[in-house]
Amino acid sequence: MIYEKFAKFYDELFDDELYTKWGNYFEQRVSKSASIMDLACGTGKLAIELIRRGYNVTGSDISEDMLKLASEHAQVANVNLPLIQMDMLEMDGLTTFDAISCFDDSLCYLIEDGQLLRAFQQVNAHLNPGGTFLFDVITPYQTDEVYPGYMFNDRTEDSAFMWSSYSTDDSEHAIEHDLVFFLFNEEKNAYDAYNEIHDERSFEFAVYQHMLNDAGFKDIKVTTDFGNQPYQEKVKRWFIECTKG
Repeated sequence: MIYEKFAKFYDELFDDELYTKWGNYFEQRVSKSASIMDLACGTGKLAIELIRRGYNVTGSDISEDMLKLASEHAQVANVNLPLIQMDMLEMDGLTTFDAISCFDDSLCYLIEDGQLLRAFQQVNAHLNPGGTFLFDVITPYQTDEVYPGYMFNDRTEDSAFMWSSYSTDDSEHAIEHDLVFFLFNEEKNAYDAYNEIHDERSFEFAVYQHMLNDAGFKDIKVTTDFGNQPYQEKVKRWFIECTKG
């Protein structure tokens, strides 16, 4: 399930410093003159960060709730951020861009066989010749060794959030996140509870590389630490850049 009730909760809990790091990674690799699509833009904070750096950015997301928050953030920031509600597996009718980004392991939500390759193909079809595709993914080390048994809890005066992660046998390098949020309802004088299950899946880098090649990409490079360190197998996240062939 994609974020619905959790859109606002996610927005409040997320570390905003990460958007600066993604912005730095992006800026080192894409010209300011490029037209940009931020795929799975969520609440729009990275897109706004890029606009502030001088980029022309369009955001897209499958979640209407995320896009509503993105629109609100853009208004507060006083920036022009066109937004499109769209499934990254069905991008027909969309224009083409010089660069497409997809960060915060959004591609890892494509857990069914064939979905990730289709997404790569859709991205390739909507890039201009020589266009750049930048994305990140959690690694098999993260799904297999770090996440199983992971718990995170957060509490405020009127809310509480609980995140638990479990291994799943659905496929290799798969993980399930159980997200529970309690929000105090003054009219009821009680807490409303919301629950969502989020499934993610990763692959060995060789598999990502093979699928990207099949989708028509070349010059595939992988780094870690927001592009500051070379490839390592046992890290939590890979950053991948490639060019439309």
